[in-house]
Amino acid sequence: MSVQKKRNHDEAGFTILEIVVVLVLMAALYAVVMPNVGKRMDMGKQKTAEIQLGFFKSMLEEYRLDNGMYPTTEQGLEALVTKPTIPPIPENWNGPYTNDEAGIPKDPWNRPYVYRCPGNHRPNSYDLFSMGSDGKEGGTGSAADITNWKNTSKE
Repeated sequence: MSVQKKRNHDEAGFTILEIVVVLVLMAALYAVVMPNVGKRMDMGKQKTAEIQLGFFKSMLEEYRLDNGMYPTTEQGLEALVTKPTIPPIPENWNGPYTNDEAGIPKDPWNRPYVYRCPGNHRPNSYDLFSMGSDGKEGGTGSAADITNWKNTSKE
């Protein structure tokens, strides 16, 4: 009978040392993997913003072709969804210019895109940008602005 008790006691579970070793290994793995995952997530959000800027460009060009001009800053991107009531009121508005039923999407950080027409960086056109992860103009790395005027040809 004592042999049976000894066997059950030895197989009863994990020792504290085994649990601590597993936790240390998990923490080390987390420390190595998570910074890379975070960087990839930031890069994914930046790429999403770039793609959305491309969609806006197409919608704004369609609006301009119909109306002979881009929406003003005051009319904003909402002019792509509903006909502006702020002058100059477009006579040939043929919208909505987006097929997103939710309206104008926000940037990947859940903030509205900034739209200016005429633009500060593109005075003959418009400026459109996301302020990146920090929500402030400027910045570097993941906090850098994603814009329609950097690395693009002038219109």
